[in-house]
Amino acid sequence: MDWFFQLLVSVFIAFLIAFRAHKKKSLSNSGAIAGFFVMALHFFVGYRFGAVLLAFFFSSSTLTKIGEDRKRTLDPEFKEGGQRNWIQVLANSGIASVLIVAIWVLTEGQDKCLNSKDSPLITALIGAVIGHYSCCNGDTWSSELGILSEDKPRLITTFKHVKKGTNGGVTKTGILAAAAAGSVIGLSFVLLGFSTTRCESSTVLKQLLVLPIATLAGLFGSLIDSLLGATLQFSGICSVRRKVVGKPGPTVKRISGANVLDNNAVNFVSILLTSFFTAIACWYIF
Repeated sequence: MDWFFQLLVSVFIAFLIAFRAHKKKSLSNSGAIAGFFVMALHFFVGYRFGAVLLAFFFSSSTLTKIGEDRKRTLDPEFKEGGQRNWIQVLANSGIASVLIVAIWVLTEGQDKCLNSKDSPLITALIGAVIGHYSCCNGDTWSSELGILSEDKPRLITTFKHVKKGTNGGVTKTGILAAAAAGSVIGLSFVLLGFSTTRCESSTVLKQLLVLPIATLAGLFGSLIDSLLGATLQFSGICSVRRKVVGKPGPTVKRISGANVLDNNAVNFVSILLTSFFTAIACWYIF
């Protein structure tokens, strides 16, 4: 009956968080529904995964609300409270949800430590989940704090100064924030892991390597996101609104990028790549 108790706990926690997030306008109606199912799934498969998801959600939602008035004038896709719909929820958690279902099936519901000698596939899959949320958190922290930085952003492909809000623009503050965001994901995974997972004595301390791996994954994911944004996502300056916009038009002068991917697609691709490379790193290191 342990699984039934964990299911009840998972549903209860997911409901409370989704309800609170909707009330505070962090999630739209559809976002709250999608978020409920995603959170319940994460907590049911393992508390470590639930903790990682919450670390991402709460930290990114908090930073999104900082400096809203200023962001409203700079960000072409600004929404009050950073409100996310179901598409954005799945773009930021869909891959991880598939991964943790695979982990649950392979481990038969048991928490496993990162140990390639015991199970290289499970280790790689867990690493992919860590990379997934490190990327998500790194991109969000970088964007939300970078746009408020006093530094003038530089386009990642040319290093020329661009206007704030330009896709692919990076700042020192944003880069440091991305690394810090990744470390938060790694820390949440390790702390919950030590309390919920039993590791062999030879692998216990090695789990701490998740911290630098997650930190680098946050940085890597943010840089990949910026590179994709600078090349495959359109940015232009509107002569009427006098702000950076994300779609071409008769009054818009192009700054950078082709109109190939939107923001959700850029996030999805960067998450996919970061998850893959973090999985390979964990498979090799552990």
